[in-house]
Amino acid sequence: MMIQKTGYILILATFMLQACRNDELIQEQETEILTELDIVDWGAETHGNNVTPNYNVVFKQNEILRFDVKISSENWEAMQSDLSQNIGSNSGPGGQGGPGSLTDFDPIWVPCSFYFNNTEWYKVGIRFKGNSSLQSSYRRGVRKLSFKLDFDQYEDDYPVIENQRFYGFRQLNLKNNYDDASLMREKVASDLFYEFGLASPQTTFCVVYVDHGSGPQYFGVYTLVEEVDDTVLGSQFGNESGNLYKPDGTAATFAGGSFNESEMEKKNNEEQADYTDVLALYNALNNSDRQTDIEQWKNSLNAVFNVDIFLKWLAANTAMQNWDTYGKMTHNYYLYCNPSNSLLTWIPWDNNEALQEGKQGGTLSLALTEVSNQWPLIRYLVDVQEYEKHYQDYLFEFINDVFLQSKMNATYTNYYNLLKEHAYAEESGYTFLSNDASFDNAVETLKSHAQQRTDKVLGYLD
Repeated sequence: MMIQKTGYILILATFMLQACRNDELIQEQETEILTELDIVDWGAETHGNNVTPNYNVVFKQNEILRFDVKISSENWEAMQSDLSQNIGSNSGPGGQGGPGSLTDFDPIWVPCSFYFNNTEWYKVGIRFKGNSSLQSSYRRGVRKLSFKLDFDQYEDDYPVIENQRFYGFRQLNLKNNYDDASLMREKVASDLFYEFGLASPQTTFCVVYVDHGSGPQYFGVYTLVEEVDDTVLGSQFGNESGNLYKPDGTAATFAGGSFNESEMEKKNNEEQADYTDVLALYNALNNSDRQTDIEQWKNSLNAVFNVDIFLKWLAANTAMQNWDTYGKMTHNYYLYCNPSNSLLTWIPWDNNEALQEGKQGGTLSLALTEVSNQWPLIRYLVDVQEYEKHYQDYLFEFINDVFLQSKMNATYTNYYNLLKEHAYAEESGYTFLSNDASFDNAVETLKSHAQQRTDKVLGYLD
């Protein structure tokens, strides 16, 4: 018995000694990594995870932020090769290569050094982002492409940067203001939704410089956009535990026969293969009670979907105009099952095509009479007199409280003065501007658009 105990103690001692050695080895490895990365700028408020996201620093208004990105030439070439293989060759700067045959793909991540206010963030994940805008820009030879940033993408490879954040933010989006000579539409539209009481990402203007081996290259004016599945849920809902979806594809219409879990992309809680909330919305929306017992249909729908928020978004979206979203296109929104009321709630996304008549047949009419049953969230709701009245009331509220002509003129003038120097500095091959005057004219067009839309809404409601 004593021999067995002694053997056990020896084994335990050996195990503990090995554990200590392992800890020492890990510490040595982390020290080596620390030395290799030459981390000198790390701070709890700037890089740490245990801080509240600092919107005052990251989303400053009335100031242009500057971001510098440094990527090794090898990694930059890998990013270019990835685009070439998945999109095809471009037509060179100033070319006319249109979108052609578009195919969804996920661009590769590479590490970069990220600089802001003379401070470095280490091994930050960066990749190109976008679908048709990415492919069209690339094929036209415009190198001003959108980026996604993930500040702890490489924490497994470099444990010393575990949970690295950018003033409390894990992911951020650098949107390239695709095909927008005003450089403002992404920001202004998102801000209008937020001001109208909808959940919508925070935004600010920034300029981006990229060094991929030959020194910093000015990539132009970007819009920094908050990531929905990072901080929007916590800051605007107060709880991020509910399911978040980014529908894309036919199922995003919610039309009869369209439901498909694979097109209801989950942005969180992925390990839980639970789609009962979006399935409940699909079933309630397409239930035959709509034709036989409208009150029962409304009660079932209101039990799973925040109808009021959707009608509010629909009014704002239709009043300001935005063709690249629900009712015309099967993407560019999120659905969040808000834990406070268990209702799926609409969150608008990707607004660079807003505030204009639009492409591919233009935007929806204010009366929405042309919208078919293939877009039941609009058609079925507006067919109900009570909901149509709510929609019309929100149209009036939006143009009188948020989209006021005097207010919009002041906003556009302020942003024009803020951006002018940086817009004029954009370079050929890194811009969607044909010349300086195109920026000036685009801002004036936005001012005229605000008055035209107010007149249109008032004429429709009269």
